[in-house]
Amino acid sequence: MSIYELRQQQLIDYAKTELKTEAILLMVPKNIYYFTGFQADPHERFFALFIDVNKGKTILFLPSLDETAALGIAEVDEIVPVSDTEQPYEKFAYVVGSTVSSFAFEKSYITMTIFEKLQGQFVHVSVKNVESFIDTLRAKKTEDEINIVKEAVTISEQALQKTWNFIRIGMTELEVKAELEYQMTMLGADAIAFETIVLSGKRSALPHGSANNSKIKAGDFLLFDFGVTKNGYHSDLTRTCIVGHATKEQEQIYQTVKRANELAIASVQAGEALQVIDQTARNYITEQGYGDFFTHRIGHGLGLDVHEYPSIHESNTEKIKPGLLFTIEPGIYVPDIGGVRIEDDIYVQEDGTIEVLSSFTKDLIQIGNE
Repeated sequence: MSIYELRQQQLIDYAKTELKTEAILLMVPKNIYYFTGFQADPHERFFALFIDVNKGKTILFLPSLDETAALGIAEVDEIVPVSDTEQPYEKFAYVVGSTVSSFAFEKSYITMTIFEKLQGQFVHVSVKNVESFIDTLRAKKTEDEINIVKEAVTISEQALQKTWNFIRIGMTELEVKAELEYQMTMLGADAIAFETIVLSGKRSALPHGSANNSKIKAGDFLLFDFGVTKNGYHSDLTRTCIVGHATKEQEQIYQTVKRANELAIASVQAGEALQVIDQTARNYITEQGYGDFFTHRIGHGLGLDVHEYPSIHESNTEKIKPGLLFTIEPGIYVPDIGGVRIEDDIYVQEDGTIEVLSSFTKDLIQIGNE
């Protein structure tokens, strides 16, 4: 049994025993990839995986232009292409049978428009939400998944080193961003995972700011938050350096974040509550006098999505389990000085030991020449 068949069977068993539904309808492209092995971006076109719970039959509905690409890759019983001139929901109902009375689907993805179109074909259908179970499945990463993430991390780190060697005082944030994305692409990234963040000087105190034409100056913090996509999976890293020489306060801020990052990683233990990771970093930063400047959670799950289950925050009492992949990214953001964030990707192995997938230096590095 392949990994995709195993995942499908787990989903079927859950829908049958826990949700008591006749069918499963998945429309999130990344979930379809997770359960079939076929990856596509359908844009506005109809793309859905239907599973008959009682028969165990899987049918993939996709845009006709993706049919050839899916053949031999999508691990399903049947592929049904839908052309641009067809009414997709009518075709869907015709193929699966309009007598289906209950669906399990992804509630947060289904818009009112989609729901109304489904109701138009399945008048008395009842629905159950299967998202939490899928989130739980996706959160437990296999060795193969982690190997892909490791490849994405390696590409990211090599690209950052090349970019740091490229930076000169007077360049703009956008120029540096373009260089980093160029290097990630040339090193083998399938795509840039999310909008690359490059922030200098006081702008580095914007936790999720966007690069602009601000010029890099001596004495600036320079913050990078970036990642790549490889075979559908993502890396997500943050490093901060100093242009020229740091002041004593900049050094103190940096070393506080670095130590908080190290303490948080050391606190990760299978069976412990996720909140402990956040609390460990937050308590240390507060003790150093910067508690008001750490304004976000410590991290998040990582995988097919850059941000996925679980959320690592100070109130999450869920337990750390083997298979989890998540970020640890404490930060301090002082408006008149700038910001520092250091982010690593952490994996909890099957035996409970902790593996830090990222290895790029966390020392305060001085970069930039005239």
